[in-house]
Amino acid sequence: MKWAGSAVAVFLVMCSFVVSPDARAHPHGWIDLSVRVITDDQDRVSGLHQTWRMDPFYSLVVFEELQQVEGASLEQGLDQLGTEIRDNLATQHYLTEVRINGEPQALGEVSEYTAMARDGRLTFMFILPLATPQPLTGALLTYQVFDPTYYIEVVHEEEGGQPRDDALILHGEPACELAIFPADPDPERVMQAALLDKDESGEPGLGRYFAETGQVDCR
Repeated sequence: MKWAGSAVAVFLVMCSFVVSPDARAHPHGWIDLSVRVITDDQDRVSGLHQTWRMDPFYSLVVFEELQQVEGASLEQGLDQLGTEIRDNLATQHYLTEVRINGEPQALGEVSEYTAMARDGRLTFMFILPLATPQPLTGALLTYQVFDPTYYIEVVHEEEGGQPRDDALILHGEPACELAIFPADPDPERVMQAALLDKDESGEPGLGRYFAETGQVDCR
């Protein structure tokens, strides 16, 4: 069954969020992100377990859309939505870039994922594997998760204006230092984003300049 609600369709192409009429500048929606770096028994990084919490307003719209589908429960709708989110993200590299010692890493296909309603928020969880596990001992891993058009802002889970301690964690044995660095876009990029109307998307790549960087330093 294909979920055809307008709000759901908007999310599935990951190019815009349902926004309030008084929105005037980017971003128009946001995702709260947390990441768990997964390693194997050889201390190689094998993937990133990501949790995305969609903003409350958008989540409400999606839940209402799904509840209006006849003959299906909310849970069934979320299962189907999760599959469609995964399929659409796959065409965009899951909005994720991973580097080890500065070298871009090829990503595998997501096979473990789920969409759920949690504390009033639409939450999408998935394991993004690397195409080939890479040694983490003595290495520097960095990642960014961002919408290239900056219609959606992705930020790590915060508390008191700072990333939460559990916004980035390492599952495994290597002794590493973890850090999340804020974006530092130049004023020209900030102005470029601010001038975009509520129905416009930024040029491809604009979101990169506003992306936080997660870092796992095992050197």
